[in-house]
Amino acid sequence: MDYEQARSYILNHSGASEDFPFGPETGVYRVRHKIFALLTAEQGSARVSLKCDPGEALALRDLFKSVTPGYHLNKKHWNTVILDGTIPNGEIERMIDNSYALVISALPKK
Repeated sequence: MDYEQARSYILNHSGASEDFPFGPETGVYRVRHKIFALLTAEQGSARVSLKCDPGEALALRDLFKSVTPGYHLNKKHWNTVILDGTIPNGEIERMIDNSYALVISALPKK
């Protein structure tokens, strides 16, 4: 998965919006004003940061070399995934879906 594929997949989620509060190099993706993904392509490679259950976050870091603790984020709840082609697209999509679902589940019911 590359930057554009990740961006398109993220924005395909219901209610997802994109803005650039940290500058033009980092896209912030929200659902109802809550962040569920950050996407950047600086330093020659694309990276996506995603919210994750703490136990699963650790397991994914052990399983994939391209999954690291969240860059500039709470490392207990966020992973950064380097989009270098070593992780199957389906697995990255599952991680994005999981991040979105975690944020949706914490939103007020109203």
